[in-house]
Amino acid sequence: MKKNMGMADRVIRVIIAAVIAILFFTNTISGTLGIILLVLAGIFVLTSFISFCPLYAPFGINTCASNNKN
Repeated sequence: MKKNMGMADRVIRVIIAAVIAILFFTNTISGTLGIILLVLAGIFVLTSFISFCPLYAPFGINTCASNNKN
C-alpha cells in the first residue's frame, strides 16, 4: 500500500475519533448511532496509523506530501 494521507489529514481523523469516543463513553451518544460512530472512529484511527485510506484510492486523492517534485 502506498501512503495517500498527509499529516494534517491523519491528525484531523484522530481528533474526530477522540471526540466520538468521548461522546460515546459519556453517554452523550448511545444506541445504534453510538455504535456506528464508534466503529467509524476505530476506522479513522486505523487508517491514520497506516496512512492509507481505501476510499481515497479509487478517486485518486492523495493528501500526502510528495518528495518527488518536478
